[in-house]
Amino acid sequence: MSRLARPRLARSAILALATLPLALAALAPSARAETPGPDWLTPAQVTQALKGAGYSEITKLEADDGHWDGEGLKDGRRMKFDADPKTGMILGEVPIE
Repeated sequence: MSRLARPRLARSAILALATLPLALAALAPSARAETPGPDWLTPAQVTQALKGAGYSEITKLEADDGHWDGEGLKDGRRMKFDADPKTGMILGEVPIE
């Protein structure tokens, strides 16, 4: 390899490494919450359904990965839950430690 090719190769490697974080960030899922679909229940309707399922308070509710994701109080315990976007039914829940 000639002396002239080495600096060019080094510059190319540096440029590739410098742009790697930008490329990875573009592939990563967005940290922002999703937008609820047009056929989803409103947050107020979901909150009402969750209260019917035993939640006394909803402290967080956002659209995420095709469902409602949130936190609230149920039977005096802090819980994380996933709720169906069209029915408000609980898909899963776990206590928050």
